Amino acid sequence: MTNAPLEPKEVIRDQALALGFDAVGFAPAALGAHAKEHLRSYLDQGFHGDMGWMAETQARRANPQVLWPDARSVIVVGLNYGPSHNPLELLARPERGNISVYARNKDYHDILKKRVKALARWLHQEHQAGVKVFVDTAPVMEKPLAARAGIGWQGKHSNLVSREAGSWFFLGEVFTSLDLTPDSAEIDHCGSCRRCLDVCPTEAFPAPYRIDARRCISYLTIEHKGHIEREFRKPMGNRIYGCDDCLAVCPWNKFAEPTGEEAFLPRVELTAPRLRDLAMLDDPGFRQVFSGSPIKRVGRDRFVRNVLIAIGNSGSAEDHLDVVKILLDDASPLVRAMAVWALRQLAPDGDAATLCEQHRARESDPEVLAEWNSES
Repeated sequence: MTNAPLEPKEVIRDQALALGFDAVGFAPAALGAHAKEHLRSYLDQGFHGDMGWMAETQARRANPQVLWPDARSVIVVGLNYGPSHNPLELLARPERGNISVYARNKDYHDILKKRVKALARWLHQEHQAGVKVFVDTAPVMEKPLAARAGIGWQGKHSNLVSREAGSWFFLGEVFTSLDLTPDSAEIDHCGSCRRCLDVCPTEAFPAPYRIDARRCISYLTIEHKGHIEREFRKPMGNRIYGCDDCLAVCPWNKFAEPTGEEAFLPRVELTAPRLRDLAMLDDPGFRQVFSGSPIKRVGRDRFVRNVLIAIGNSGSAEDHLDVVKILLDDASPLVRAMAVWALRQLAPDGDAATLCEQHRARESDPEVLAEWNSES
């Protein structure tokens, strides 16, 4: 007696796991009415902030078959990047920069996309299927699709949560022309817990399952291209790229395992970097330090803007004041403005006033002048 051949879906699942993915699920190439309405409401309320591309791609984002009419199924894959420590511990070391766990080594887009493409090539060769590959940067509502595929559910912080991997995993998708039986959608297991909502330092959650990106530290330090509003600077603490607070406090992380992917293990120099070293990076130095890192895409000026806010929050004039004074003359208005703010946090009033008179006369940028003219 011979064993019955595996269903195509199970063969695909086995292949995805063999390629190193930690989770695999199957969803129809369609989104439910709730996800579409959630997106519409999110955009109507302006919660996307500077991310105009979200509104521009709304039609494709809300319907996978508008993005690719031949799509019938979506294979959703997940890759664990769980840390081996509590990332919130570094918040108690204000002289060090806190970089989000996902960005402490290689750019996950490159790692994940290479593996997703390998799965898509195999699928095309073995099943003559049409395929399209997506990883994060495309107009795909990957978290609702992952929930429909049974990978996890969208928690009250709007991120995906898995009973097996907690909050720490990356997602990728293979759209295919194959009609594959969907997996059962995952149900919401958040219950009455609201730890992720209560821990947010900038109160970015107007309601459970709703996030206002304009108040989110991840958005402010990564996506926002302009000057960061005064009300958010103190709450940012030493977070210089991203924020893990709402992810880290999720109780489901007790089931998560630290990643075994070498590319996701933190580089020593990015685990707890000294703020003064980062603040002194010029553009070539920034590019060298963050080569192959997702941090590179924000550019030196925005990154040093973030670092100066952390310096202003450090409470350590002895370690940082000399660097801040140098950056008062930086070529970038973003940097100069935050150097002024950091100076006012660290310097005695007399020192700040003297520097104010020296710099105000030759400053032309209105945002920088506003910082000099402010009281704090």
